[in-house]
Amino acid sequence: MYKDKKIGVVVPAYNEELMIRKTLLTMPEFVDMIIVVDDSSLDRTSEVVEECRKTDGRVVFIQHDKNQGVGGTIVTGYKKAIEERIDVAAVMAGDAQMDPDDLIRVIEPVANGEVDYTKGNRLFRGESWELIPHYRYIGNSFLSLLTKIASGYWHIADFQCGYTAVSLTALKRIGLDSIYKRYGMPNDMLVKLNIHDFKVRDISVKPVYNQGEKSNIKLWKVIPTISWLLTKGFFRRMFEKYIIRDFHPLVFFYLFGILFFLIGSGLGIFTLIVDQLRLFDIGYGWMIMGGMLFMSGIQLILFAMWFDMDNNKDLKG
Repeated sequence: MYKDKKIGVVVPAYNEELMIRKTLLTMPEFVDMIIVVDDSSLDRTSEVVEECRKTDGRVVFIQHDKNQGVGGTIVTGYKKAIEERIDVAAVMAGDAQMDPDDLIRVIEPVANGEVDYTKGNRLFRGESWELIPHYRYIGNSFLSLLTKIASGYWHIADFQCGYTAVSLTALKRIGLDSIYKRYGMPNDMLVKLNIHDFKVRDISVKPVYNQGEKSNIKLWKVIPTISWLLTKGFFRRMFEKYIIRDFHPLVFFYLFGILFFLIGSGLGIFTLIVDQLRLFDIGYGWMIMGGMLFMSGIQLILFAMWFDMDNNKDLKG
């Protein structure tokens, strides 16, 4: 218990036989339940967890018959947390990449009722560039920019950090079955949290690497997948939050901004091709129109972002 709140930690695990023991043995004492979800591992992960469960009664072990991805694994843990009426459900990966000393700071704002969701941010610390592999740091930064636009949480970053805590109230309302089941799950969850106007706060956490973990993340595959997921999430948030739940004119700014931007870009490319190939004399009028539409589109999109930031300022925990 922490401040009279029941605390649970969801531990997603896939082929973590080398690090899962360390993850469980270093779990802080104030944690009431440790929900380990094995995503159909091919190694000895389940055996190691069973050994730990014999010495720690807090460990609850769930196994997937089929691999569902990290998002699906966390959702399974969340559903168990709801079933057990866990007041604050945190997530700590089974590869020991999350410092257990940070857990109390991650859960505290949620336990105090200040916010509904907290997430770790490894980029607050000066040593992050040195500790995090550079290609992952750059990829993370790119996805963070896209997630800000898609989720509406402009005040937070490092969206790929899975060190999180969420309230029971939020878990019950966001619709767990519709959350993306793979690596982009934290991004998709933030879109859903924003639609329901839940407050979110970033917490500085220590980046932990080179502990023996082995990453299976392939950025060349992950970035396009999550980018498409965020594009769909953005339009879903615009529709549900600013049309269905409460109308806001920023949807027109985004709509016409995107439309003008695409038409202006298309005209610009078309006139450039025609001019270079000298197919026919297109004249300067089309070039000027394309440039004006392009610039107008950018201005409208920037105004829409500004409106969105202002409308979501109260969700800053």
